[in-house]
Amino acid sequence: MPTPEPSGQTTTVQAHERGAALALLPIAATLVFYSLPTSLQELTLLQFAPQILAYLALALWATYNRPALPLLGLYPRGLPAGLWWGVAIGLGLGGLNTIMILTAIPAMGFDITFLKDTPHARIPLALMLPWVIVGIALFVEINFRGFLLGRLAVLEAPLWQSPLIRRLSPLALITSAVAFSFDPFMVTTFQHLHWIAVWDGLVWGALRLKTNNLYIPIVAHAVEVMVMYSAVRMALG
Repeated sequence: MPTPEPSGQTTTVQAHERGAALALLPIAATLVFYSLPTSLQELTLLQFAPQILAYLALALWATYNRPALPLLGLYPRGLPAGLWWGVAIGLGLGGLNTIMILTAIPAMGFDITFLKDTPHARIPLALMLPWVIVGIALFVEINFRGFLLGRLAVLEAPLWQSPLIRRLSPLALITSAVAFSFDPFMVTTFQHLHWIAVWDGLVWGALRLKTNNLYIPIVAHAVEVMVMYSAVRMALG
């Protein structure tokens, strides 16, 4: 069984880099979005603005830090462990969240039938499984766990004397998970279900910080969404 540890590799909070504060830009953009009038929040371009800004900030950050891929947690040697642990964790989270969406949330009186009308539901099944889901997982994890969480951890590190707390980066972990859950497109598309993303963000983020292997959350994200998407699509027809 492959170990999830990046043996011998530099950890996120030990990295010496420039421009880590660029990760604050998409967070600021998200806060600005929610200060806008509702009529403006309905504009698709503004819903995607924080993510667009995040990728632009990532590209700028990468010009100051080369090679950038190791700082994002992308090591070639990490792929086998990423596949093994990612599939296992993705299946577990996918099963748990599917039960919540199909049973617990309707039992609390919340509607889930709106999921039939989301942009994801309108994509042909042959494209969504697995291609679109894998693509979304790749880009979202590079953004939120690779760039955002990783850079926030670097900014947080000087606050703590304890190596363990620096490795855990609790402020960065919580901030990135909340930013992920409250991403404007996420909230607009999944409505009250967006809260599930807080839990997911904490799990995927903790994996990223513990192992410095971004392949694990990428694969876990993709597998989890495949499980949930398939089950919900079958349940709702």
